[in-house]
Amino acid sequence: MATIEDQIKELETEIANTKYNKATEGHIGKIKAKIARLMNEQEKRRSAKTSGKGYNVKKSGNATVALVGFPSVGKSTLLNQLTGAKSAVGAYHFTTLDVVPGVLEYNHAKIQILDMPGLIKGASKGKGRGREVIAAARSADVILFVADIFYPDLSILSNELWDAAIRINQRAPDVVITSSDHGGISIKPTIKLTKITEELAADMVSAYGHVNATVVIREDIDVEQLLDVLAGNRVYIDAIIAVNKVDLADDEKLEKVYRKLPDLRKVPVSAVTGFGIEDLKEALFDTIKLIRIYLKPQGQEADMDVPLIVKHDSTIGDVCEQIHRTFRPNFRYAMVWGDSAKFPGQTVGIDHVVKDGDVVTIIVRR
Repeated sequence: MATIEDQIKELETEIANTKYNKATEGHIGKIKAKIARLMNEQEKRRSAKTSGKGYNVKKSGNATVALVGFPSVGKSTLLNQLTGAKSAVGAYHFTTLDVVPGVLEYNHAKIQILDMPGLIKGASKGKGRGREVIAAARSADVILFVADIFYPDLSILSNELWDAAIRINQRAPDVVITSSDHGGISIKPTIKLTKITEELAADMVSAYGHVNATVVIREDIDVEQLLDVLAGNRVYIDAIIAVNKVDLADDEKLEKVYRKLPDLRKVPVSAVTGFGIEDLKEALFDTIKLIRIYLKPQGQEADMDVPLIVKHDSTIGDVCEQIHRTFRPNFRYAMVWGDSAKFPGQTVGIDHVVKDGDVVTIIVRR
């Protein structure tokens, strides 16, 4: 019996030998769905074999940023500038052989920065301990690409992250697949589909292995987005680029470099001299979308000097968990002053979404 690897190669060869056009797009879509199913099974088996191996980094702080770049682009020096962590620095490949964490304190937030071994071509398939590095990156809230101004092409890194099921600056498609015990495959779009037909969507869902399912599609998705939904193992992470070593180039060179880089927010820096580091800190804070909540103990004045830092779209429940682990299970109600309240001092429940600058009083059972 053919191995999973052999089955994947056979299907990939079939796609490569099939000319893409309107008449063949359905056939290719079904093949891609079969490949996605096989790759998912392959990854599950691999994860079972390698459980407990790799880089074990305990997450800390309000958010985590992963430094992603080729070897020797200045990631370790940049980490030291951002956090004061002591990561080995050297002008040769693979200086960093482990994941080195540091903490950036900015605007009252504590942001964990992970300096990781450089990625190389084939990392998503395990080359250069790529799978372990990518696994650490998958858990991050933001990916910070570090680009060398003299070697700015990040296409290899972007492709490796894509192959490892990491989607940069995207959002999960608004598609819900609900399995049932009868009825076949039912596609129910709520808007007009222009990039994929209902028939192709049904064929792909079936090819992935669903026999009976209702698929509700609430946005105009394409084939790749449906594959992402079917696979169910994609992570969606925002990213920015630190363009390093700008102290060694003029404005004309920098402009040329920008045109070669992906369409992401770019911050020019020099990890050696410290140029642009404050701008990079601000960019990271903005990209993570952290907000400030001011706590007001019942019957007292609010502490407007030291805010509680939480992520954008956090609820009162999230605020409770940040304060103390006993607050959420003993929660009674909260009062809110600020942009998220309909009126000052509004009484709200645990699912109320807070906004930046809100003042909050939490009432718990004693």
